[in-house]
Amino acid sequence: MLGILLFRNTTYQDTQEVKLLSFGFKKEAYTPFTSLTANFIAETTYPDTVSEVLLYIDGRLVHHGTADKITVTERRGVRTGHLTSSGFSCMLIQNQLEPGLYTNISINSLMDNMIQIPYVTHQDSADSSGYIYVLKGSTMWDGIVNLCYKKNGKYPYIRGTNCIMLDPYTQPEEYTYTASEQIAAGRGIDTRRFVSDFHMADIDEQYGTFDLHDPDAGDRKIVRHKYFDLDRRFLYDPPQALQYRDKVSKRGWKREFITYSGYKGEDLSDLAVFGGQPARRISGIEITGNHEGVFTEISVYADSFT
Repeated sequence: MLGILLFRNTTYQDTQEVKLLSFGFKKEAYTPFTSLTANFIAETTYPDTVSEVLLYIDGRLVHHGTADKITVTERRGVRTGHLTSSGFSCMLIQNQLEPGLYTNISINSLMDNMIQIPYVTHQDSADSSGYIYVLKGSTMWDGIVNLCYKKNGKYPYIRGTNCIMLDPYTQPEEYTYTASEQIAAGRGIDTRRFVSDFHMADIDEQYGTFDLHDPDAGDRKIVRHKYFDLDRRFLYDPPQALQYRDKVSKRGWKREFITYSGYKGEDLSDLAVFGGQPARRISGIEITGNHEGVFTEISVYADSFT
């Protein structure tokens, strides 16, 4: 069996779709939600009451999300369905915070006292030593990213199905992948988000005081200049606004990956050992299933946040 796909409808009743034909699941460090696509034998021609999608692999819940799109087709007496689903934490980027200055803010107060999103949990931390400045149009995820960066210089991520984490997981599992079990292995780069030069205006709206040139972009003959207003989120240290944008533009740009048959239960921030390297934090997980079986690709990134 590839896995168990459950649909929960608007009256909280579950329907188990036991015949899962194929699926693709993705989770990575810089995307604040899991993604699922699946093809299945449908038990009903009426998917309009489906409100939640759950996927279990080897008894582990790996995805719990919204029913973004479900299509059921009947052909020659066979009823099949296709779905796409995003983890409930996708709504962190779909809800905006009220603009302004938030002092004495913690992840607990940000998540528990603001907009409530079903099934979205978070790391327990009442550390309210910092502040965030919410720009007009900023999302809840923007606020979480800003809070995390000021707290530890890192980028937040989703662990489990919909749990927001600011710090590296303190009790990670360690997974070792031998050469004999690896179906594929490789390395890759992605420079499409690179910015060569950042320019920020000062308090008088003048440019020339705050500039940053990225040597990695320059070495690769990439020329992309970005100008922006004084970023009030970083008034305590204005050059950090440039450094933060530079790190974000290069997130995940170098990765190393392996593929193996099956699924061991890995999660983001667990440890992976392969390629003759010491244990490194897992940054990406892709699981696919079809008539040939279940296959997992594990990625580790090398960038300014890792």
